[in-house]
Amino acid sequence: MHCPRCGQQQVSDQTKFCSRCGFQLGLVSEMLENGGYLPQLAELQKGKGTKFTRKNGIIFSILWLIFWMMMVPAFFAALGANRIPGAFAAFGFFSFVMLMVTSLTLLKRAPKSYELGPQQMEPSMLYGNPTMGALPPQQSQPASSYMPPEGSWKVPDTGDLVRPGSVTESTTKLLKKDE
Repeated sequence: MHCPRCGQQQVSDQTKFCSRCGFQLGLVSEMLENGGYLPQLAELQKGKGTKFTRKNGIIFSILWLIFWMMMVPAFFAALGANRIPGAFAAFGFFSFVMLMVTSLTLLKRAPKSYELGPQQMEPSMLYGNPTMGALPPQQSQPASSYMPPEGSWKVPDTGDLVRPGSVTESTTKLLKKDE
C-alpha cells in the first residue's frame, strides 16, 4: 500500500502511520476497498437530510411572491374587485421580503452532493501534493563510511570513550619518567 499523502510505499498493509510523513493509515485500506469513500459516513449523511435548507427557503420565497403578486390579484381582478388585488400584492411583497430574510439568516445551507455520496479519487489526489515538504526516504549507509580510512597518518582523538585515570596511576607514571 502507498501513502495517499506522500506516495511512500509501506512495509505492510497493517501499518497505522506512514513512515515518511506520519499520515494515519488506519482507514485507508477500507476506503480503497469501497472506492474512495467510507460507507459509514454516507449512512450518517442520509439520516441527516432535511427540507429546511437555505436553498429551499429561497425557492419557497420566490414561489410565494409569484403566487401572491400575480396569481391571486389576477384572480380577483377577473372577478371585478378593485381594491382587493392591490392589498394581496402588497401582502405578497412584504411577506416575500420577510421569508427571504428569514431563509437567508436562519436556515443552514444544503450539503453539497460530494459531501453525501461516494466520491471517486483522482490519481493526483491519491499521492498528495508533490511540492509539500516531507521527510526524505530512509537511507542506509555502512558503518565503514563513518570510520577513518585505514592507514591514515592521524586518528581523530576525541577522548569521549577514555576513562580518566586514577591519581596513583598518574603519579607512578611521573616517577617512572624521573628514573
